[in-house]
Amino acid sequence: VLAVPVLFKQALENTATEEGKSVSLRCELTKADAAVVWKKGEDTLQASAKYEMKQKGTVAELVIHNAEPEDA
Repeated sequence: VLAVPVLFKQALENTATEEGKSVSLRCELTKADAAVVWKKGEDTLQASAKYEMKQKGTVAELVIHNAEPEDA
């Protein structure tokens, strides 16, 4: 049996927010509940008060709380 690769059905889009606000980044995958790892450059982001990761079905979401210029 061949494994079907997970692909992006809808890729991330550039999103702007004001400093100090929360911003949500979403992408949609071709397979529900696929493992998603969020990265900033080479660094893997971990769930914390700053970063909130959500996933429902094929939609993965990263919420960045208290956005700062360094989060770009």
